[in-house]
Amino acid sequence: MVGPERPQFVLFGSSIVQFSYSNEGWGALLAHIYARKADIILRGYSGWNSRRAVQILDQVFPKDAAKQPSLVIVYFGGNDSTHPHATGLGPHVPLSEYIENVRKIAIHLKSLSEKTRVIFLTAPPVSDEQIRAHLGDLLDMVRTNESCRIYSEACLEVCREMNLKAIDLWTATQQIDNWETVCLTDGVHFAPEGSKIVVKEILKVIKEANWEPSLHWKAMPTEFSEDSPYDPISPEGKTVNVSELDLLGSFQWE
Repeated sequence: MVGPERPQFVLFGSSIVQFSYSNEGWGALLAHIYARKADIILRGYSGWNSRRAVQILDQVFPKDAAKQPSLVIVYFGGNDSTHPHATGLGPHVPLSEYIENVRKIAIHLKSLSEKTRVIFLTAPPVSDEQIRAHLGDLLDMVRTNESCRIYSEACLEVCREMNLKAIDLWTATQQIDNWETVCLTDGVHFAPEGSKIVVKEILKVIKEANWEPSLHWKAMPTEFSEDSPYDPISPEGKTVNVSELDLLGSFQWE
């Protein structure tokens, strides 16, 4: 471990999470916004569904860990919503089991610490046409926007029942004109514009949450923010602490 110790935000999910540090992804954006404030930790597993997530919860989030995360952002559902394959193989998870798996994940994460906060992301929409064009030769699967809607609504319902924060990515993404080509790269995964939607929705939830301490980036202390005689010199001949200036590139995020 390196110091100083910071709050930990864990991103837990399938390829939507694993790929979130590439292509100007939402994980990378969060890491930039929370620079010198929190460590963004990636636990994404491409192709996984909620069933596999439940099986490894204790390995990724051991209850006896010396330090527990301050925030866990969870995404599973898109792969679960894939239609059943004739072989019985593949990522499909029946809706009733998916609902129960979301509950199991939430219960485990809430048990880690009284200060561990949880946000669930629902399945975003998919472009059936793009999936056929980009993934049709690679994967034998049927994943439709309608099935994503059903699993998205199920996730939201569980979060309402358990008083958990949730973000409806299925609806938020489709508010953008031409979202199929603007927000997605291959019909499933986020393009930069899609990732910006994810980040804005996450920050909105964090800002509005009644959490103590607040996990909103503007409310959190900046590491090594004290003035120093070694700081750069301004045109006026005074030292300037650039720790907050570094974050000016994040000013558009609320």
